Amino acid sequence: MSELKEYVSNIEETCGEERHFVATLRHGKRDEAIKKILERGQIDRSISGLVVDISFRGVPLRVYRTGRILIKGLKSKEEAERILGDLLA
Repeated sequence: MSELKEYVSNIEETCGEERHFVATLRHGKRDEAIKKILERGQIDRSISGLVVDISFRGVPLRVYRTGRILIKGLKSKEEAERILGDLLA
């Protein structure tokens, strides 16, 4: 879990019907974290390199070049932390 704290500054739940989570990467580690995530996840679609849709263990994620990550369809914050921890390990 130390990788998670090293790369992610916070994780928040979004509003709406479905449960999604938004993770914000630490500014100084943003590029390194995005590189790790893109290497470990399966890239489904890339929009000019600014937004990349990936899948990891059946979970869809949207990675923004600004350092935000939208994790879709999870049940809990702990599950989001576990997915991010595995991606950043």
